[in-house]
Amino acid sequence: MDTHLQAKIHHWLNLDKDESSRREIQALIDSGDSEVLAARFSGRLAFGTAGIRGVVGAGPMRMNRLVVQQTSMGVAQYLMAQVSDCAERGVVVGYDGRHDSKQFAHDTAMVLAAAGIKVYLTVKIAPTPLVAFGVLHLGAAAGIVVTASHNPPQYNGYKVYWGNGAQIIPPHDTGIAACIEHAATAPIGLMSLEKARLADRLVMLDDDFYQAYRQGIRQAEVLQNHTSPEKVSLAYTAMHGVGAEMAEMVLKDAGVTQVYSVAAQREPDGDFPTVNFPNPEEAGAMDLVMAEAHKHSAMLACANDPDADRFAVAVRLSHATPEMDASAAYQMLTGDQVGVLFGHYLLSHASDDQRLTCRTIVSSSLLSQIATSMNAVCETTLTGFKWLTNVGMSKQSADNRFIFAYEEALGYTIGNMVWDKDGLSALVAFAQLTAELASKGQTIWDRLDAIYRQYGFYLNEQVSIALSASDMSQPTIGDRLRRQPPTEIAERAIISVDDISIGIRRFADGSECVIDLPVSDVLIYQLEGGARVIVRPSGTEPKVKCYYEVIEQFSADDTLQDVQQRAALAMAKLTTMHQQSLA
Repeated sequence: MDTHLQAKIHHWLNLDKDESSRREIQALIDSGDSEVLAARFSGRLAFGTAGIRGVVGAGPMRMNRLVVQQTSMGVAQYLMAQVSDCAERGVVVGYDGRHDSKQFAHDTAMVLAAAGIKVYLTVKIAPTPLVAFGVLHLGAAAGIVVTASHNPPQYNGYKVYWGNGAQIIPPHDTGIAACIEHAATAPIGLMSLEKARLADRLVMLDDDFYQAYRQGIRQAEVLQNHTSPEKVSLAYTAMHGVGAEMAEMVLKDAGVTQVYSVAAQREPDGDFPTVNFPNPEEAGAMDLVMAEAHKHSAMLACANDPDADRFAVAVRLSHATPEMDASAAYQMLTGDQVGVLFGHYLLSHASDDQRLTCRTIVSSSLLSQIATSMNAVCETTLTGFKWLTNVGMSKQSADNRFIFAYEEALGYTIGNMVWDKDGLSALVAFAQLTAELASKGQTIWDRLDAIYRQYGFYLNEQVSIALSASDMSQPTIGDRLRRQPPTEIAERAIISVDDISIGIRRFADGSECVIDLPVSDVLIYQLEGGARVIVRPSGTEPKVKCYYEVIEQFSADDTLQDVQQRAALAMAKLTTMHQQSLA
């Protein structure tokens, strides 16, 4: 083991007061596992706009008590430098149901209290949207939630909200990261929760807080459609997370009485024993909730991810019979389909001054078309909910109030009670949409068909392309595409190119205009026929993410299946030819 690594380990052990963590490092030292030690001490978990997230374990490249304490001290120092009254306004702290989350949340509270900042700490597990809600509800300076969302069991994470209730964006991320680096050089002070309570620096958020969120959903302006809720039947799973109790309450409040919870996945369990990967997007993750729905012939099979900020739904097919397997009787909606359904539904019921929606650049452009046709606005943002909500706040006005935002990765915010994705309010809104349709003898499939017939069938697909390692020594894919711009993609002429790295849109005739987006290494190609290709190169590994969209129109005789088949063929051609061009 080289002396530089030895010095890093020695410094860490001098600061780490957690015996289990120290024993883990000592065991690696005793076994002479220098390779693992070098990986653990190769840097520290990077703090970005989503906070930090990583595998639980000892060392600065893992999630552990010392990393959480150092991160919390960095947050405290940054807040005190930026927000003059942060000590009095305080910070909301909550946590999910993973094994270490409660301890990490308590460590966070003890560090903040020792730094002189008031802490609002949830008494028990809390869905992530409750923390975002709590920041505004309590007028706090910031919020922190300990969660790894839908990552595998060995992960945990730490997410920060600013005083506006939204996830942090630049420059707060880099400012906090710099403070963390400084905090990591010295011992971290802790104030016990009992001492913090006696010093009036700790307020425990008990059932009244949870009920305030529940009441917020019950009274939300956009959740007042009480058309025939008794007609809706749905199965629900919390996916071993923290959503079940609140989900069942808010559905009951909305009058939805036919709710069937998946018992095996209802209670929090950090091992996630019934799923290979606790993410509703992953194959097999929805199997149990679809089986539960099928048992009751329910209209919907609904899921929240483990921290309940995402919402997923599978819808019973019109030709489903009890003899079918559940996987044949239900079809999962894509995030774009749910987003389009929400946008259409909410704008159809909106007041004249409630017209602002948002989507990310990689989400379906269909929401923009719907908004335009309904005399509404759809702002397009960079990928990530931090951008959706911060842009939503900045763009809204008295006569252009925010109503909805979504990203294709199953994230939705309904109204402006929570300025982050909220899988619980989304659950209620989708049940209300389904109930309204049922009262007319219609289904979700009927509504999707009507939308597609009016606007066209929009098909979206994402592909990650692994490139040869030798490409890492060459200019990036983005640089190559900028130096040698294509004139067509998959035999489709290029109408315009958005280069987000310089904020310019170039048209085929050579004219240009400015794009109002933060700088990012992204290229967006608009093609003839309405197709779209987005390229997001990686600067650190030989990989590029591509997002594709094709649009197919209906003829008078077309069935939805006809159009879907044409769109699938067009998508296959687009993705295949474009990927070959990047090789």
